Amino acid sequence: MVDRFADFFRRLLPSPFSIALLLTLLTAALSLFIGDYSGSVAERFSKLAADWYDGIFKSSLLVFAFQMMLMLVLGHMLALAPVVNSALRRLSSAIAGSATSAAVGVGAVTMAIGFFNWGFGLIAGAILARMVGEAAAEKDVEMNYPLLGAAGYTGLLVWHGGVSGSSLIKAAEQGHLQELSGLNGKTYGNVPSSLGLADTVFSSSNMVVSLLIFIAVLFTLYIASKWRPKEGDAFRKSAVDKEVVFKADGADRLDDSSMFGRVVGLVILLVLVLQVPRMSFLSLTWVTPNFINAFLFSLVLIFHPSVRKVISNGEEAIGGASGILLQFPLYFGIMGIMTGSGLLLLFSNQLVSVSTPDTFPFLTFLSAAIVNVFIPSGGGQWAVQGPIVIQGALDHGLPLSKCILAFAYGDEVTNMLQPFWALPLLGITRLSAKAIFPYTLLLFMTGMIVYGLSVLFF
Repeated sequence: MVDRFADFFRRLLPSPFSIALLLTLLTAALSLFIGDYSGSVAERFSKLAADWYDGIFKSSLLVFAFQMMLMLVLGHMLALAPVVNSALRRLSSAIAGSATSAAVGVGAVTMAIGFFNWGFGLIAGAILARMVGEAAAEKDVEMNYPLLGAAGYTGLLVWHGGVSGSSLIKAAEQGHLQELSGLNGKTYGNVPSSLGLADTVFSSSNMVVSLLIFIAVLFTLYIASKWRPKEGDAFRKSAVDKEVVFKADGADRLDDSSMFGRVVGLVILLVLVLQVPRMSFLSLTWVTPNFINAFLFSLVLIFHPSVRKVISNGEEAIGGASGILLQFPLYFGIMGIMTGSGLLLLFSNQLVSVSTPDTFPFLTFLSAAIVNVFIPSGGGQWAVQGPIVIQGALDHGLPLSKCILAFAYGDEVTNMLQPFWALPLLGITRLSAKAIFPYTLLLFMTGMIVYGLSVLFF
């Protein structure tokens, strides 16, 4: 039954790039027919084209794309560093004794890291999944490699309710909620200036929900690991290039120095330590993509034996970032169409208008889950849906923290259906989206049950 289930989705799903193109066409069609575009057909199409073009080439989003590419490449390079590679292999070998321990182990480590930082969780989960596959192949242990890939993606199922959740961190900024509430055309005098992480991430309700999803996901992986993998789903070693030996001469000796790169890495690390604010250290708002990339860059230099090895591993790691380079702009275009046409606000406002105090948190959860398929960016989605969440919470007299968490849960649960954030994992594990989708679909169903019931009853 499992083989038929997996084969169905493998035949059904095109490549992630084709999915992005299909979503672009669907979004464009919806915007033309039910969006706010007015005028003749030519005028509406012209506005649509302008919004799509502006979205693709929006400078802040292109910076974000480069940050994500760099995070992937540096994380991959760090895993290839001899010291880190050895440590990961020891961990991988320890949990690769059986299909069950491998899937559950990869999922547990990935979610634990992903709760504190989504970027590290995504890269660490992908690298760990691949190394566990390698360790299992060396031990001749039967392993469902696509299931390991799905387990390595589970950090994206818990990230937005964690420390690096975009909406939760933004809500903690002074004045952000008041500023956002005014964008929807209504004025509220009782909007708090901010909601600290103690009210959201570390609230008792979110801690319980996070524990429940952690247990439920591990149980799902445990059950799935009992299924016999289909032939061909085992890990396949990729070709290993022969080590090229260079004869250092003159200035080339600097590239082979065991100290040069490490000294520079330590200097960068010192600079980063000096950048961390003393008074707001525990808020963790200083953990930004730029900080993470600089930190990863310093570790890459410190843990590699030479600059030449850094360059060599960089060339290997860069290939995994091709999907981000090609597909991020397409999703930025989708975001531009959704916001420019007013389609997203129309959709969200309709949900608010038909909701009651009892149903609004759940409808917020559902709307965030649906919108995330079209705009797979927590920060970008919060910027558009945030005013609606605040409006509905205050109109219905609901705790703002509960509604923001409902939004966060919805945003993260459909990451298991959306291949956008899986691109780095697919690049590192060399798996296809259709290979892991049957298992991420199971994880999505688990998340919908846990998060949905939590929003309804907590």
